[in-house]
Amino acid sequence: MTSMSREQQVSEIFVQVADSLIDDFDVIEFLEQLCTHCVTLLDVSAAGILLAGEEETLHTVAASDETTQVLELFAVQHDQGPCLDCYREGTARTNIDLDDPTVGNWPDFAEQARGSGFHTSHVFPLRLRNRAVGAMSLFHTGRQPVTAQDASLAQALADVATIALLQQRDLDHEQREKAQLQHALTSRITVEQAKGILAERWNTNPDLAFTRLRAHARAHHLRISDLARKIIDQTLDITQIPRP
Repeated sequence: MTSMSREQQVSEIFVQVADSLIDDFDVIEFLEQLCTHCVTLLDVSAAGILLAGEEETLHTVAASDETTQVLELFAVQHDQGPCLDCYREGTARTNIDLDDPTVGNWPDFAEQARGSGFHTSHVFPLRLRNRAVGAMSLFHTGRQPVTAQDASLAQALADVATIALLQQRDLDHEQREKAQLQHALTSRITVEQAKGILAERWNTNPDLAFTRLRAHARAHHLRISDLARKIIDQTLDITQIPRP
């Protein structure tokens, strides 16, 4: 099958955002796909999205792979990293050299990132009006700088993630907004638990377990979070999901 052009991928993303206006939109599936699109569209090695919960604490809500998810979790647990700075300051930053000890006040994160194979990072805020509700991180195993055009596209994709999360409905009602953000975080936790159950049951890695989970959800027209809940509640026979 012929791979999609850059323009086609961008068009597909915005079609999916339009779909986010329906009630049964699967926000976790969309954000996971958005991270994958970022890797392809922006020629980076990995992408992750952090979202602020009700207590203004950041949580990983999507990532292009398990390594990036672990790295983002490290950043949150150690309260350091460019993604946290991006969220707090509400500003983007590109071409961050993770090998430079003077680049930021997060030496532990930089060391962890290098250990994960990353040497360059770019961060973009998920913005709602004049404040950030999260951050999107891009990582590169090399030192190729991001162009101004790609930086603009990356910020647009981060804005798209915000639109999908909040669904552009009742944004003037703070409680509604917080409930929508918290729902996304709760769904992510549910998916992670189910992914762990499958990985342990199949004795495989979490990335492959998630791939099978997502494929089964798509094949049966289910939201990933709903399928994950069935696995956790043991209301679904796991043998129905094809093993890796």
